[in-house]
Amino acid sequence: MADDNLEFPKSVDISEPDPAVQAMIENSPIASVVSNPRLPDNPLVAVNKAFCELTGYDQKFILGRNCRFLSGEATEPWLTEEIRRGVREQKSVLVEILNYKKDGTPFQNAVLVAPMFDDDGELKYFLGSQVEIESDAPSLNKARRMRAVEIVKDLSKRQREVLQYIAQGMLNKQIAYELDLSERTIKMHRSILMKRLNVPSAADMVRLAVEAGM
Repeated sequence: MADDNLEFPKSVDISEPDPAVQAMIENSPIASVVSNPRLPDNPLVAVNKAFCELTGYDQKFILGRNCRFLSGEATEPWLTEEIRRGVREQKSVLVEILNYKKDGTPFQNAVLVAPMFDDDGELKYFLGSQVEIESDAPSLNKARRMRAVEIVKDLSKRQREVLQYIAQGMLNKQIAYELDLSERTIKMHRSILMKRLNVPSAADMVRLAVEAGM
């Protein structure tokens, strides 16, 4: 079991996730969380079942804490700093890093952190998702990138443009402005993309886009 004396990040009082935020990741088979950078220490405000199953922690423990509780003595500090850089610069970051489950088991983890903005272009949330990598398997990061590139290359030019803005955390209204299209048209493209990419949630669409280098 994990060391009972291990000091976890202090938690912010978040009893229940916002339903709208939770909906972004609820149906994803990939372990996913959402954090709120406007609260002290950027705590997690939503978590899905896949994340709880992967890490061994329950929702009650996770909500309100910074995701540093997954770090341990062998977690690579330079990769931790790479994630922090993405948060500071409000840019998507995808790294492979060693994390620890609740019982102390280390696991190699392909971590995505991506910003999400509100209607005014202000940073609202960070989306985080994680894929465990088997120790004897080739780099999942590379394998998933190659698969993502293959999928994205078959999209139309307009669909790739919309997907790129989605990966940057923009909402339909913002994408419509950037592309000089109606919001209704962007919603249509988003729906088509979900089907073309065969993903169950917006969180999975963002991850696939980032893995493709968008």
